[in-house]
Amino acid sequence: MNPISGGRDPDQDSLKSSFAQNGSKVCLLQSGRYLCSLIEQASNKQRMEGFLINNDLLKELMKLGSVNTFEPEAVLMNEGSSVRAIPIVLSGSIKVLRSDEDGKEILLYYINPGESCIMSCFGNSCAGSQSKIKAIVDDRAEVLMLPIQKAREMISTNPAWGDFVLHLYNRRFEELLGTVNAIAFQKMDERLWNLLKTKARRAGSPSLPGTHQQLADELGTAREVVSRLLKQLEKDGKITLTRSKIFVLA
Repeated sequence: MNPISGGRDPDQDSLKSSFAQNGSKVCLLQSGRYLCSLIEQASNKQRMEGFLINNDLLKELMKLGSVNTFEPEAVLMNEGSSVRAIPIVLSGSIKVLRSDEDGKEILLYYINPGESCIMSCFGNSCAGSQSKIKAIVDDRAEVLMLPIQKAREMISTNPAWGDFVLHLYNRRFEELLGTVNAIAFQKMDERLWNLLKTKARRAGSPSLPGTHQQLADELGTAREVVSRLLKQLEKDGKITLTRSKIFVLA
């Protein structure tokens, strides 16, 4: 069942978590794994992807929500579904897409560790409408599922959460402007090259798995177009193509 729009708690049967105090660190024990790094960064008040998460906020969110692990290509939210939980990424990443009437998809933005799909979730929940986006796991992800009602209540009771939401609204707006700018003013070869560089930077590796069709889906174009442009990028010395991977060289 869809973990965001479905009625049942996604980890009702499998997830058992507990908090353990160890000095100044607060860890969440989940299926034998500790999610210490995120909380340690919060305790030190370090910046994560452009916004500040404090320790008290993170602990409160973990008490109110539940953590689950999702494999690549798992669908967390579909277009047309109602929003019942907000996904907050602890590790891995989620890609957010939008499709047209013919089913052609285009990548809007990524949700990275410490981020959430605030704009889509809150916008649709407050209006009582259906989701306008699709959220799919890109890299294997640990996700904190925060019930939408709890998230809305915290806006008026927790200033740190309110700041978090405002930071994300601003970030998502800037990313959407970047997407519109790319579609309107960049050629497809530029968009493809920028996408490959972004993927390599996020992965921390020049080796990118995936298919030409997946790239075409994210760019909202045909697979044949992507294949032709990839061959040109290889000819230009920017990438190397193998049977199952793309290596970004420049």
